[in-house]
Amino acid sequence: MKKIVRLFMVAFVAIALTACSASPKEGGTYDLTLWGSQDDQELLAELVEDFKAANPDDVYNITLGVVGEPDAQAQVTGDLSASADVFAFPDDQMHDFLAAGALYEITLNKDEITEANLEGAIDAVTVDGKMYGIPFTADNGYFLYYDANFFSEDDVKSLDTMMEKLEAENKKMYYKVNDAWYLGSFFLGAGGQLGYDNGKQTTDFNNETGVKVGEYLANFTKSSAFLTGEDEVMMAGAADGTVKAAVSGAWKANEFAEHFGDGYRATKLPTIKLDGKDTQLGSFVGYKVYGVNAETEHPEEAMKLAEFLANEQSQEKRFAQRSLGPSNKKVAESKAVKDNIALNALGLQAEFAHSQRDVTGAYWGPAEAFGTEIVNGNTSDIKALLDEMVAQITE
Repeated sequence: MKKIVRLFMVAFVAIALTACSASPKEGGTYDLTLWGSQDDQELLAELVEDFKAANPDDVYNITLGVVGEPDAQAQVTGDLSASADVFAFPDDQMHDFLAAGALYEITLNKDEITEANLEGAIDAVTVDGKMYGIPFTADNGYFLYYDANFFSEDDVKSLDTMMEKLEAENKKMYYKVNDAWYLGSFFLGAGGQLGYDNGKQTTDFNNETGVKVGEYLANFTKSSAFLTGEDEVMMAGAADGTVKAAVSGAWKANEFAEHFGDGYRATKLPTIKLDGKDTQLGSFVGYKVYGVNAETEHPEEAMKLAEFLANEQSQEKRFAQRSLGPSNKKVAESKAVKDNIALNALGLQAEFAHSQRDVTGAYWGPAEAFGTEIVNGNTSDIKALLDEMVAQITE
């Protein structure tokens, strides 16, 4: 009997040793869909292959689809079950996504993501202490382009000084104040507030200071040096030498560099003289974000993909190939980014920029309507125009 027991024990140990020496458990197979803009498709295809190479234990079947950031909210919330597992969107769509219950909370490597990215970028994807996206750019903002063969560095510190010089030389300053995005810089710079409370947009742009801002805008747009219109108007003026300064974003850098030649420069927005005081113009700043579908069948794998697409190496490639400004701290501090004139100007303006996260669709239409009234010369009752704008925004 003892011999039988000994034989049994030997056999058991042999089986156990065989099990321990066997190959580790094979990884899983995951089908994921990734949406991005048309301009990003080539880069995304490359990054997907990088992601697969970085995760060799699993099999990823990743299908790319073309849905640009501005269209993401309508597409995803329109049919969540038919949408991508991972998609890109601008941070000002955050509240609309959350209201629709469309975003999966980012829980994987949250601390590492927070540490790697700029504070403003993390704030943009965080609501009530929870993270609902991973930022991958920090360049959705605007600043001042100017021709250094016309303006000195001191000139461009003051919008009023610039306008005087432009008027004297019959040249133009392009500032699209009939666009709510650019219009906001005057009110935000003067301390105006745009908030989000109980599902509604709030603002005080019609207070006493707001009226003074409106009066400044009325005088500014009456100047012979003021120019607005579509981007084509701006670039045509830069090309023929009429436009010597313009407020725009990094996506126009190459064109301004071509037209301004050796005079190509960019910096933060100037100050304006408001109620006898120099007031620094503010701006909006936005971030592009990767979100994870709340109904994804593979939340952990989708989060891994989103994190990879937004990591340091991916942001380096994105800047190198598409000149998009990084949200990653290390990439943002790199020499290549620092030497980029447009992105450096965006960084200078960042101190005076306001996040778009709490700016909802309720703001854009009424603010644009107000700016259009000002540009069209309807300036007889600024307070009434502002009251109407604020009523529409906050209703």
